[in-house]
This record gives sequence, C-alpha cells and structure tokens, in this order.
Amino acid sequence: MAFPEGFIRELKQRNDITDIISSYVTLRRRGRNLVGLCPFHGEKTPSFNIYTETESFYCFGCGAAGDVISFIMRIENLDYVEAVKYLAQRAGMSMPEDSYDDTMSRLRKRIYEANREAARFYYRSLYSREGSEGLDYLHGRALSDATIRHFGLGYADESWDSLCGHLKEKGFSNNELVSANLAVGRKDGKGVYDRFRSRVMFPIIDLRGNVIAFGGRIMTDEKPKYLNTSDTPVFKKSENLFSLNNAKNTGERTLILCEGYMDVIAVNQAGFQNAVATLGTALTGEQAMLMKRYADEVIICYDADEAGQKATARAIPLLRGAGLNVRVLTVPNGKDPDEFIKSKGADGAAAFRAIIEKSGNDVDYRLQKLRSGYDLSIPDSKVRFLEEAAKFIATLSSPIERDVYMSRICGEFSVDKNAFAGQVDRLLSRRRFEDSKKEFRRIRDDLSGANDKINTDRRAKPRSSSAEEALIAYLISNPDSSKYISERLSAEQFGNSLMKRYYLYLQERVSNGLDPLNNVSADLTRDETNRLYRIIADHSSVRMTREALDEYIEVITEESQKPDKAEISRMTADELRQSLERMKEKKQ
Repeated sequence: MAFPEGFIRELKQRNDITDIISSYVTLRRRGRNLVGLCPFHGEKTPSFNIYTETESFYCFGCGAAGDVISFIMRIENLDYVEAVKYLAQRAGMSMPEDSYDDTMSRLRKRIYEANREAARFYYRSLYSREGSEGLDYLHGRALSDATIRHFGLGYADESWDSLCGHLKEKGFSNNELVSANLAVGRKDGKGVYDRFRSRVMFPIIDLRGNVIAFGGRIMTDEKPKYLNTSDTPVFKKSENLFSLNNAKNTGERTLILCEGYMDVIAVNQAGFQNAVATLGTALTGEQAMLMKRYADEVIICYDADEAGQKATARAIPLLRGAGLNVRVLTVPNGKDPDEFIKSKGADGAAAFRAIIEKSGNDVDYRLQKLRSGYDLSIPDSKVRFLEEAAKFIATLSSPIERDVYMSRICGEFSVDKNAFAGQVDRLLSRRRFEDSKKEFRRIRDDLSGANDKINTDRRAKPRSSSAEEALIAYLISNPDSSKYISERLSAEQFGNSLMKRYYLYLQERVSNGLDPLNNVSADLTRDETNRLYRIIADHSSVRMTREALDEYIEVITEESQKPDKAEISRMTADELRQSLERMKEKKQ
C-alpha cells in the first residue's frame, strides 16, 4: 500500500475532483454528472465526464479515466507519489512519514538534480577555454550573452567523461546518470561515458522550472546534427515543448510554433517570448493539447523549404483538432525566422512583427498552396483546381467557414455558387457517409473487443465478460454485497482474466473493510485504471438490483461450465455429446 488509507481518503475529500478539474476544463452540468472538452485529446463535442457520486472521471473519446489523483498524474505529468504530494500541499496536509514506497519519486528527484547540475556544468564549460568553439558559434548566430544566460545555453566538450566525472564527484551514481540519459553504459559493463560531446547544449525546462532534458548541436560534420535526450522517467519528447516555460508567462494567448531551438531563441531575442518548438520530432497530438492549455491561437513559423512545408501540412489538422485557431507565417525569400531577423539588422524585430501581422489563417494558406500547383490560365487546369478546392472545403467542419470560402472562390473565378456548393455538398455527404461507416466499425470492434489490447479475453468470451463487467460495477456500488457474491461465485469461475483480477482485488479490499476504489491509482496500471473506470461509467445509468446481480452470477456460472476450444478439441464424440446434454439439462 502506497499511503495509509485514511490519509488518501482525507486527501480526496479535501481535493474535490470537480474543483480540481474545473481549474483545467470548462464544465457544464448534464443530469447528475458534469461534462467538458477532454484536456487529453482534441475534440469539439464534449465526451469528458465527471461522475460526482463516485468522484471519478471518464472520457468516452480517448478512454482517460480515474480519480482526482489519476487526473493530476496525467495532466501535470507526475508519478503517483508526486501527485499525492501536489494535492497534499494544495490542501495544507502533511505527508505521512516513512509509510510509502517512493523509489520512483526519489529517482525522478535525482534525475532533476543531475540535470540541473549538468546544465550548470555545460554553461560554465561554454565560457571556458574548452568551450570557445561553442561560444564562437552562438555569438556567430548573433546571440547576446544575456540571451545565452536567459536560456542557460552551454557546451559539452569533446571529452568522453568530463560530465560523468563531475557528476560522480557530486555524489550521483552511474545508474542515476544513465536513467537521466546524461550517460551511456559501456558495452563491457565497466562504467559509463558522456552521452553529449562536442555539442552546443540547449536545456529543456518544464513548466515548473525543472531541467528535464537537453538538445545538443554537433560542432563537427558528424551525424546526427542535433541529438536529444531520449525518454526518461521525467521526460517524454512527444509531450513537451522547448521554451513553453517562457511563453506561458507572457500573458498572451498566442504561441509562435517554430521548427527548432535556434529559431525560438532568435525570435525570443527579437522580443517575441511566446515562441516554442517541438523536440526533434514532428508535432504530436499531446503537444497540440499542451499548447491549447496556454493559447487560443498558434502561428506556425516553420522553414520555407519542402520539409518545413510538409511539417506545416501535418501540424495544421493536429492544432485544429485541439481546438486552436491556426495561422501560417510565410518568411520571405525562403529564409527561416532566425535568418530573416538577422538579415534585417536593427529592424529585425519590426520586420518580423510585420510578417506576423500579415500571416493568413490555415485555410488561406492551404488554398494558396493548392492554387500554386495549377496554371489557372488553362481551362482544364482551372477546373481541376476548383475540384480540388471543393474537396478541401468539404473537410471544413464549420458551415459558416465553408460558405465564406465558397463565396470567395466563386467570386474570384466567376463560378456559379450553386454549382460549386452542390459539388461541396456531394463531397460532404460522401465524407459523412464514410465517417459514419468508420464510426460503426469502431463501435462494432469496441463492442466485440477486436481492438482491445488490455481486455484480450472479451472477444472470445463476450457473454461471460459482459456479465463479469456488470458484476464488478455492482460490487463497487454495493460493497456490502461482497459476502453474498463470494458465497455463490468463486474467482476461478471468471472466464475473463482481467475481470478476475479486478474481482480478487475488490473482494480483498472490501473484506478488509476498505473503500473499493480508494487506492486504485497506486495499485493498478494506468490502462487497468482506465478500463475499471470505463466499466463504472458504462454502468452508471444501470439500475443495480439484487435480481440483476443474480442474473450476472447465473450467466458467469453457466459460462464457466462450458468447455473451451482447447477442451473441445481433446474430446471424443461421446464426451462432446454428453457435455452438450448436461448443458441442455441445466437450461431446462
């Protein structure tokens, strides 16, 4: 048990789940529950539910679920112990002493400390004789010492073990350095060596001011040009953004999304502190949702080359899906933001602000990109462009937005709007039909368990699994029924291995006089927690009666007596006939 039961019970009572979640999500009441847009995935129709009776949440869109501790773990990227400490501090509660296993929490703390000390070491190295190459590079990129200091930039020298030696002198172990991805274990198992060498270093800092990772640019012709910290217990590159810690403090609800570290730093030095960048990967849905927490609008400011344009095309639907307004900034003469600002000298900031103000929205950008691929002076080419434009406009979800752009295109190209709108409507109907088929397949596969990676027995045993899920929901809602159930049903009769684990877990807690769900976040994995709260959500509107419970028990008992496929394959014809006759007699 991670924490004393009474402590966790009081922690939850003093951190009401509705109060906590409402500080992140706009909620409205729907019957007994509250609903809102999920903070963990992009959506336009609310599917995120809070169940006040069970003090839990469940999203029918992405499956995120749990209690108030689970929510804080997920939204703040904390482990269990850290989330409990976060909520305890919020409620003014003292943490219990020496009553919980904080092994992972202590490792994460040591990684934070190692990263902070590494950042200091790299910064000092930058201004040493060994770091002169790195400092010349940064000064050559027109970065001031004030900017270098603000971002904590540094230098990893060419030595194989200078950082490791320094950190070990500070008391860090080899295991801690490898866990932080600051060091790599030698193949012969004898010690470790520095991961970053001969690189200008860019510390990556989270929203709480912790150094969580590094990016490093090589000073030689070796590949890769940029090397980033791999995922660690404190860092996931797909869920973080460079310089968001600076951007969130600007008070603006607009973010400038750049392609790399140097673009962010150059834009920041020019006076635009609301710039961020991804961390060596294409933009992810998690990063788009993270931006949504701090912005209403994102200006994409990627390089003008082919790779930058492809990245822009990939980013637009992710940002739109997160509910963000999107604009696309086109830097003149194919320059990246850093080059453009430097090329304008003292007027760099004003020139950059001017192109920001001229930047169009993502629809204008995509239509312009589409238009550039056709010679509109040729009738056939003009027709093909209009057909492709109609396909694109049919993807827009807002009827008003579709109407505005249809009117603009028809006016510009002297096309009858009724004809163009008819084409868009046909395409829209086809897309809706395809979407409905996809949704039907998704629901069918969901009900059958075809795509279920955690509850793998459900597809093979749908009838018993459904009854077992309903019984689990009943037991959670009626823990006083525990003895009644256990006298009529054993865990061995469960055909679904996941439901069996839930049953054993819940029965043990109830038999010990404990709240069934009090410590779920500590005792189960995230996937197991999500699925358990989904079962609760699916049965939240079901009337729980003793008659219904008896039916669940009867189905589980009946299904448990049926031979499985392996047993049937081993039966003789007579044994199979006798088994069928026994089942028939029981039904009668």
